[in-house]
Amino acid sequence: MLLLLFYQLSNLSFHRRKRPLTTRVILVRHGQSSYNVERRVQGHLDESTLTEVGQESARQVGAALKEITFDGVYSSPLRRARDTADLILAGLVGQTPPLHVTDNLKEINLVNWEGVLFKDVEAQDPEGFRHWQESPHELKMQVARPDGTTFDFFPVPALYDQARQFWRETIPNHPGQTLLVVAHSGINRALIGAAIGLTPADYQAIHQSNCGISVLNFPDGWTPESAPGTVQVESSNLTSHMDEPLPKPRHNHKGPRFLLVRHGETDWNRQKRFQGQIDVPLNDNGRNQARQAAEFLKDVKLDFAFSSPMLRPKETAEIILEPHPQVQLGLCEEFCEISHGLWEGKLEEEIKEVYPDLLVQWQKQPATVQMPEGENLQQVWDRTIAGWQKILKTVSESGTQATVLVVAHDAVNKAILCYMLGLGAENFWNFRQGNGAVSVIDYPNGPDQRPVLQALNITTHLAGGVLDKTAAGAL
Repeated sequence: MLLLLFYQLSNLSFHRRKRPLTTRVILVRHGQSSYNVERRVQGHLDESTLTEVGQESARQVGAALKEITFDGVYSSPLRRARDTADLILAGLVGQTPPLHVTDNLKEINLVNWEGVLFKDVEAQDPEGFRHWQESPHELKMQVARPDGTTFDFFPVPALYDQARQFWRETIPNHPGQTLLVVAHSGINRALIGAAIGLTPADYQAIHQSNCGISVLNFPDGWTPESAPGTVQVESSNLTSHMDEPLPKPRHNHKGPRFLLVRHGETDWNRQKRFQGQIDVPLNDNGRNQARQAAEFLKDVKLDFAFSSPMLRPKETAEIILEPHPQVQLGLCEEFCEISHGLWEGKLEEEIKEVYPDLLVQWQKQPATVQMPEGENLQQVWDRTIAGWQKILKTVSESGTQATVLVVAHDAVNKAILCYMLGLGAENFWNFRQGNGAVSVIDYPNGPDQRPVLQALNITTHLAGGVLDKTAAGAL
């Protein structure tokens, strides 16, 4: 408990930034429901109930969160979410945080489809179903008014408005507090999207499993209109507490899966010293993190593996691959860490003495910074995405539903995550990447279609808890 308290206090500083994070939100999707099993559209309809599996998963969430002290709980009023919240609360031994039920956490309103099997929706409304999958912001439904007239209703943009309203009303009321939010797949995706600047067009780009756990950190004074990159997604869609190390692929998945890993810890990470392209090796804890990642992924069938050629990711990858001797490790020069130029080898305090304004600019607007005798984020972005596309082409030409290990660095991984979500370099600080963490990127419709972020920054294999306890060192 003392260690956890120390972590909760120390982690109130933004990853690699000095701005305090005043509000932490633990976001959970409801447990498996009867309509989930039947693959039936739920939306606002309140007829489905938690299955026995769903009830047990909710209890497992409660067990996973029992060491975290919550100042408030928010839930959708729909039964499947409210029952999940009640089961989670029953597992929070010794605390009874107030429960707030709000319509702003209701699931997406799919008026014309609710109660219908997804396969029947596809058959009866093929154009609408295509929009739902490919351009969700354009999905349009005819809704009747009480007087018999109709109007065009766009469910996904309406859901994003609802998500922004929830954040607008909730975050300012809880400075310095930790909240539990229990809702649904659609609204949870919209909540994450609205927090980091995604649009209704990006609705399908983030996955939320039944009883998956996500962690978001909001800085003081944040609103949905705040500058990009200010909310940190510490993790997304954790499922290890349900004995499911990695989230299951989506229904009818037919493309590759990428496991994106950040290298293990170095002494310079621990010291918060900028390392960049100085080839610092793993320390003993970093090698242990790599071994823990190897154990975590040992039962996953890997088909390809790629790494930055620098010592810290290369050794991490080699350790992870020890249970997979048939997989050869390819080195990708494009995945080298950002060059910090004259900042490399220096502590933040030392940089502040010489470059105080540029350091603040890096902390607030990283995409605008040219490192002295080093790189800017656009240069890192260009070479990283070129390397990613090269790997994607190699995997695509294999003709298999391959699982691909990619081990790189903080800045490189963040560039990949921003790119695959359709965000820019200005969103660089939105995503945490802990040493030894695993993120999951799926291409459910094939490598030539848009990917889906299945999970972000899984660190449960490192410290056993939901929160990321890795070192918040410099890049």
